[in-house]
Amino acid sequence: MTADPAAVVLDDLDARPGSTASLLRTLIGLYLRPLGGWIAAADLVALAGDLGVPAAQARTGITRIKQKGLLLAERGDAIGYRLNPAASGMLERGDRRIFQMREMTDDDPWCLVSFSIPETARSVRHQLRRRLQWIGAGVVSPALWICPGHLRGEIEQILAELGARRWATLFQASAPTPAGTLPDAAAQWWDLEALRAEHLAFQDSLSDLPAEPFAAHVQLIDRWRVLPYTDPGLPPSLLPADWPGRRSFDEFARRSAELSAPAWEHVRAIVTVPAHPA
Repeated sequence: MTADPAAVVLDDLDARPGSTASLLRTLIGLYLRPLGGWIAAADLVALAGDLGVPAAQARTGITRIKQKGLLLAERGDAIGYRLNPAASGMLERGDRRIFQMREMTDDDPWCLVSFSIPETARSVRHQLRRRLQWIGAGVVSPALWICPGHLRGEIEQILAELGARRWATLFQASAPTPAGTLPDAAAQWWDLEALRAEHLAFQDSLSDLPAEPFAAHVQLIDRWRVLPYTDPGLPPSLLPADWPGRRSFDEFARRSAELSAPAWEHVRAIVTVPAHPA
């Protein structure tokens, strides 16, 4: 199966952190761009091996990722893969989410998304709700969702990619006025207890990162990468006391800064083509 380079490439947020699919996507997202966008198949399998993924399992995972459009088969001096240019937008959005904590203040605007999608486009409605949930939007009602105003651009992009813009209306709001308190409403619109548990699980997971910097860095990013999507960055005034989000990001940022350079040196030592960080 040959991927259409013009097709939209989506991040696979359903891939369980630590799985072969998730580790490979994290590895590709981190290093293929600074490597110039191309890597020999043997080198990609070798790097996967340094993450504990057996060669046969890595080849199968790479094939599946290619089928999803993230990689394109391209022979250079050896059999290899090029990063699909259509993945650029997805990877850039991921960089902004993963490496920059965005947190609302009480004065920032909200974005409301109202939609009415006909039954003939049921699959579009399902995909829209799924992707709104992926980016951390909250559910006011099945056809009315809310998110921080800084996510409006991502919502417009989702609507365009799904061909659903004609069925949706976006509103900018200063502050919703629910029947009760806004913190109580936020606890209904978002599953804050589940989100808190995810943050605490991430923090606990840092105690068993690998000793080797390359494996530790990829594992760190892989364990973290979904949380900046599912956590919308609500104002502290709407969150329960002792919210763990800031602690999670600060610890992630500190460890990533420590591991980034030695991990890159390891990649340069493995990959057989000249590589310069972007």
